[in-house]
Amino acid sequence: MAKEKERKGFGRTLESFSQHVAKRTGGSWAFIIALTVIVIWAATGPIFRFSDTWQLVINTGTTIVTFLMVFLIQRVQNKESLSIQLKLDEIIAALKGASNRLIDIEDVGEEEIERLHEHYKRLGQLLEQRGEIDGSHSVEEEQHSRKSVGKR
Repeated sequence: MAKEKERKGFGRTLESFSQHVAKRTGGSWAFIIALTVIVIWAATGPIFRFSDTWQLVINTGTTIVTFLMVFLIQRVQNKESLSIQLKLDEIIAALKGASNRLIDIEDVGEEEIERLHEHYKRLGQLLEQRGEIDGSHSVEEEQHSRKSVGKR
């Protein structure tokens, strides 16, 4: 129980840290600082006679920063992506006539997503042909109308 609370506490701390660092590193000041480091490094080249060690310093530094930033940014992006998916799921669930089958669509395979994409593409073309550009139809409405046409 104590370890679980400790992990949750660590997770929250890491999440907060990740958000903070991602926000700061995405700003103008981070770019200015990075550019300043590069300029200082380049200016010291003649002092160190452009040695292998001089080159190794910048290579190692940028590699470490890049390595850490990949994981940090991915963590932030995962959270933001999940938040957006939840908001979209809520909108789909709340809209009358919306296809509830699209909730959690990110969990289905690529082939199913491609089929649905083609379906919505055809649906858009059909609405355009009918002159219903501003019309709105769900997957279920279109399937229902096809069934009704087939029964006649």
